Amino acid sequence: MSAILAFTMYGESPGAAVLDKRLTVFTGPNCHLCEQAKAILYPLISQEGWELVEVNIQDSEDLGQRYGIRIPVVALPDGREKGWPFTAAQIARMLESAG
Repeated sequence: MSAILAFTMYGESPGAAVLDKRLTVFTGPNCHLCEQAKAILYPLISQEGWELVEVNIQDSEDLGQRYGIRIPVVALPDGREKGWPFTAAQIARMLESAG
């Protein structure tokens, strides 16, 4: 019997495994804090060998309700999240702990 790996982008799941090195940043239109966050994130993820995936919460009613006034929010593949404000050092520790 083969092992089943659980993947979640929107919340923690018992036994979830990191399937890739993608850091998701939830953003919105005309969000100056999102631009500041991406200025921190892009150099860091490049250095650490990760990919940054931008998700505009305006494209989904569910994401809009969930993240509305919290953006920018970064999420690891295992479901852990960090909302703004954050530093490069905080995100680096998250990436390191994710493998």
